Amino acid sequence: MAGKLFLCATPIGNLQDMTPRVVETLNSVDLIAAEDTRNSIKLLNYFDIHTPMTSYHEYNKVEKAAYLVSQLNEGKNIALITDAGTPAISDPGEVLVKMCYESGIVVTSLPGAAACITALTLSGLSTRRFCFEGFLPADKKERLEILEDLKKESRTIILYEAPHHLTRTLEQLFETLGNRKLTLCRELTKRFEEVQPTTLLDACTLFEQEKPRGEYVLVVEGKSLAAFRKEQEEDWRQLSIKEHVELYEIQGIDRKEAMKKVAKDRGVSKREIYQYLLDTQK
Repeated sequence: MAGKLFLCATPIGNLQDMTPRVVETLNSVDLIAAEDTRNSIKLLNYFDIHTPMTSYHEYNKVEKAAYLVSQLNEGKNIALITDAGTPAISDPGEVLVKMCYESGIVVTSLPGAAACITALTLSGLSTRRFCFEGFLPADKKERLEILEDLKKESRTIILYEAPHHLTRTLEQLFETLGNRKLTLCRELTKRFEEVQPTTLLDACTLFEQEKPRGEYVLVVEGKSLAAFRKEQEEDWRQLSIKEHVELYEIQGIDRKEAMKKVAKDRGVSKREIYQYLLDTQK
């Protein structure tokens, strides 16, 4: 009978955030797959856990996942942990989870700390709708494409960034998104935790004067509804009435409702829109 994969969340700073269930699971499984065994041994020693470990990280994620799946198929239970936080979130664990499902292996997740959620709740920005981007890609073209997508994003945006890339990322966000509200978070759950509500422009100015220290979570305000409405208004003013109607139709709205919306946008009667469309077909 095949074993089970346990995704075990570990503390992002404060060791007291480790759940009793995770401690019990790490003690009971046959093997722990860890992002960095040198880092994880400190955690295991703190909780007096002596389960064997093996490394599983970005640079061996495919071949090592295949090995772990073979061990699971032999009946071993395996726990996956990262250096900090929840496995498979901005982490190679997603590869292992996918391969487990493809092999019919049961996967379960033991919830706990996640830097993105901790930062979001501390941000003071909207938490009802949000998107998580993790680290922006290093590839310049792909990075610019994602930034352009984020320009239209109305949900609160959560990103991770290393200190040596922080200034460039803040500048690119400001250039692309404009001056949005921003909350900078670092050292979360630790003694010197920092949560700094600011703006993209002020953050760019700040790090011209001081050097970033430690990894950051950036929580950025989404595009406002007022900004969306302004853009939509500017968009339709550049269209003919026919193109304006078609703009609604390609969104899946039927012609009758599309004409009604166009009439409302332009401050005219629906009859005028209908007559215009008739005249252009002659």
